Amino acid sequence: MLKVKFNLRNVVAVAICLAGVTMFSGCDKNDEEPPKNPLTYDEGVVINGVKWATRNVDEIGTFALTSESAGKFYQWNRKKAWAITGEVTGWDNSSDESTVWEKEKDPSPEGWRVPTSDEIKSLIEETKVNSEWINQNGIIGRKFTDKSNGNSIFFPAFDDGVALRECSGKIGGTGQGAVYWGSTSPSVLIINADGSHSISISACYGFSLRPVSE
Repeated sequence: MLKVKFNLRNVVAVAICLAGVTMFSGCDKNDEEPPKNPLTYDEGVVINGVKWATRNVDEIGTFALTSESAGKFYQWNRKKAWAITGEVTGWDNSSDESTVWEKEKDPSPEGWRVPTSDEIKSLIEETKVNSEWINQNGIIGRKFTDKSNGNSIFFPAFDDGVALRECSGKIGGTGQGAVYWGSTSPSVLIINADGSHSISISACYGFSLRPVSE
């Protein structure tokens, strides 16, 4: 009669590896993490103490594919994406009267959120962050660089007349630039060739979104 000896420890180890638990060296071939989904994952960059995503929000819950991609426009405190070009239907020209962007209405990918007005102000704090108007891979925009750690991020802008959607839903804007929503007030970050600044504005406009880590 053929006798087969079982090594209980090896049997248990194989079972654990198959279950996805990598506590044994024999699991090395199976413990590689699956590739991250570029539409929902972003490494992020810390600028002046705040971790910013490197890309704009595109469709709800996703990032634009590159740092130079504009993504979609959003109205303040509304979870609906709008195209950045052409005509649109179903636009709501009323203004949300809230003072804080509600979490359930935040279109940012999981783990990210619309930045507060204070976080926007930290990004443009000239004593700690350098800001320059550049052309990156053929796209104009503003580059922010942390003076202490050297980290930098790029915010894409638009050509003349296509920087936002007016309260009517029509494409608008003057000169080259872009506007990014903040989650409080409502407030925005405005970037153009002259610089960058934060102001409060009517909630009915459609602007870009660049989230920060939760």
